[in-house]
Amino acid sequence: MCRHDGDGALGLVINKPSPIPMDAVFSAIDKPVPEQFRSSLVMMGGPVQIDRGFVVHSPCGQWQSSIAVNADTALTTSRDIIERLAENDAVGKAILTIGCSSWDAGQLERELEENSWLAVPADGNILFDLPFHERYRAALAKLGIEPVMLMREAGHA
Repeated sequence: MCRHDGDGALGLVINKPSPIPMDAVFSAIDKPVPEQFRSSLVMMGGPVQIDRGFVVHSPCGQWQSSIAVNADTALTTSRDIIERLAENDAVGKAILTIGCSSWDAGQLERELEENSWLAVPADGNILFDLPFHERYRAALAKLGIEPVMLMREAGHA
């Protein structure tokens, strides 16, 4: 979750790869692909604004279009961060996504009340240091849950 206030909420899916290689992102701006992004894919951030890129990164830094997620992490949508990523300058860790997930005012609160979501505090290790296919299990583990413990449908007693 990157933003959650009275106007609604915005988040990014960080464990579902898109078919877009990171090479394509840097090629589009005529920049070399940094080592940390070689052989990586852009994540599918969600079904909203799928024509737009989002970068969640640490440290926060100063960018043209950013919001702080917490003291160590920010979300940026401006091209300047991509250019700096290509230079391996001023950005320590980053995940690029296309699209985002968003909720209208009160919508996420209702979904949380309905137990549609499991919420865990943000963890930079899970976000930036684990491969995308390990992030879901690691987030569940913070709650003491194994994926096999979850059911897709609620029962009626």
